[in-house]
Amino acid sequence: QLPQVSWIIPGGASSDHAGAGGNDGSGPSWVASIVNAIGNSDYWANTAIIITWDDWGGWYDHVAPKVINDGVSWGSGYVYGFRVPLIIVSPYAKAAYISHTTHDFGSILKFIETTFNLPSLGYADGPADDLADCFNLTQTPLTFHIIPAALDATHFLNDKRPPTDPDDD
Repeated sequence: QLPQVSWIIPGGASSDHAGAGGNDGSGPSWVASIVNAIGNSDYWANTAIIITWDDWGGWYDHVAPKVINDGVSWGSGYVYGFRVPLIIVSPYAKAAYISHTTHDFGSILKFIETTFNLPSLGYADGPADDLADCFNLTQTPLTFHIIPAALDATHFLNDKRPPTDPDDD
């Protein structure tokens, strides 16, 4: 059973975290095993899976970061860093859609607040959007297709290694 909102974070071995001593390259399979478990369950009909990373790639981005000058964040404004991937998997996600909206980690909070009619937390979610451009709630729900992966859920369920911090550099 799952609560209405779940945060799932891998251990260090499956984290894909750059420089993590224990990163064994199983991150894509770990993500696929979670998505496949949800997609093949009764939860699929009303679930949005939001996948993102805290950093990615070679720490280079050809697009200048956006500056949010709201007069509140650190005095004169907040500057985004390099972009990171954001993948949304849902029966109501727009298929093959690439958003050109600047989303934010706070967009995940805003999405939850909008979905469950909750008040703003007032900081990270304040200037963020609610990911609405990524969804079409009137479309015929998409059928789930299994994501092929080198390792399946059994590998992760039977992994007896002690968990490590995913950000442990």
